[in-house]
Amino acid sequence: MPDPSRIEELRRRVQRDPASIAFAQLGEEHRRAGQFDEAVAVCRSGLDIHPGYLSARVTCARALVELDRLDEARTEFQTVLASAPDNLAALRGLAEVHHRLGAVDDALAMFRRALRLAPNDPDLDRTVNDLLRKAAQAKPAEPDGLLSLDDLARELDRHALPAEGPSSGRRLPKALEDWPSEAGPVAATAPRFAAAAPSNAPVASDVARTLEAARARDLATLAALEGWLAAIHGARAERRA
Repeated sequence: MPDPSRIEELRRRVQRDPASIAFAQLGEEHRRAGQFDEAVAVCRSGLDIHPGYLSARVTCARALVELDRLDEARTEFQTVLASAPDNLAALRGLAEVHHRLGAVDDALAMFRRALRLAPNDPDLDRTVNDLLRKAAQAKPAEPDGLLSLDDLARELDRHALPAEGPSSGRRLPKALEDWPSEAGPVAATAPRFAAAAPSNAPVASDVARTLEAARARDLATLAALEGWLAAIHGARAERRA
């Protein structure tokens, strides 16, 4: 906990000599004590005389973040990084500002730069991984109009041919019914692919590549599946038109 007597001592030093670099210590003590307005005032007064004192500028920016004056804080951090691109405190501070402003990609870029400088920092590592997961979850489930795996399972059922004979239900084309897999026909495996992958997993063409790797011995069946998926996309495009 900050020592009030230390703050008072530093204040007297700065009052006796306004050009003293003790202002940086005084500003930091105010910040640690939660006196953020005082920290900003002290730092800016000293920076008017010592504009290149980067640690004081970082202190000022951190206090501005606590006051939710994010645009001002961003400017201060960017000023520091313009002179010292590897200033870890400024990188972390600017990343946090971007994060609070909702600029997740910019925040992630800054946190990654910081992590390269401090690769053994568990907090940075956790933050980067959390942001990567959020970025992945924020991607649209149906990019470029293609199907997600969940949609694929529904479309496979929707576009299956009516069952022949008196029984009700739907069936797959003959090429797909003869799918040579111990797991059963594609009608059974497609939902399993959907359940095993995130909703924004690679779609039609990537599904075909995945199946091709898993069923390399049956290229003809894969070609039939790709053709059927193309027909599904065509049908969906017509419905949207």
